[in-house]
Amino acid sequence: MKTCVKNIDLSYIQYGKGRDVVLLHGWGQKIEMMKPLGDFLSQKYRVTILDLPGFGESSEPVSSWTLEEYVDFLHEFFKQLKIKKPILIGHSFGGRIIILYASMYSVQKIVLFGSPCVRTKKGLTFKEKLLKTAKNLPGMAQIAEKMKKYIGSEDYKNATPVMRNILVNTVNLDLSEAAKKIKVPTLLIWGDQDQEAPLEDAKLLEKLLEDGALIVLPGTHYAYLENLQRVLVILNEFLEESK
Repeated sequence: MKTCVKNIDLSYIQYGKGRDVVLLHGWGQKIEMMKPLGDFLSQKYRVTILDLPGFGESSEPVSSWTLEEYVDFLHEFFKQLKIKKPILIGHSFGGRIIILYASMYSVQKIVLFGSPCVRTKKGLTFKEKLLKTAKNLPGMAQIAEKMKKYIGSEDYKNATPVMRNILVNTVNLDLSEAAKKIKVPTLLIWGDQDQEAPLEDAKLLEKLLEDGALIVLPGTHYAYLENLQRVLVILNEFLEESK
């Protein structure tokens, strides 16, 4: 299905009947990454999965959106589809949007997969120090930008300039204060070998939440898919609890 929200041509799917469950994918992903969950949940819920702006078949923002702008976009999308107080499930980048959204608007329950919240300070690598030095040298701005693309993550290197700026904005944003405002039951499902969002991030987030619980599974940043059947059982129990 297609719609237009805040000048974004948005691609989404919606199926099933019941309480609203919305699934948000991670950076560089699309609807298909959340569909295995949606297909199961659609037996009891009305499921909505969207290609976030800049991914899949949804158009890219014309400017470098902040995470707050993604939240504003999502809220407007919910108003269009008459989605009220949904259950929100998100992976990585999608989960970060959910953390901020839930600190501002009413939601029913939250499930987060590998969604880092607290920005931790890490020492610069040799390459990063080299980049920082190069940027301050006369006539090195363009070369420094090329170096940045080489030094950065695969997500950074594969992104367009606008999406690259959005990624930087997102990574640099600490959501600790937003997490403290979340009052609804929140389930964290994390892979014990997650390199993109280390398990320590999940433990820090759990401490910030008023009603949070952490489940650690064997696997990587995509542990929710690597342990799909187990995750579906966990989701069913969590969402049905205290209905």
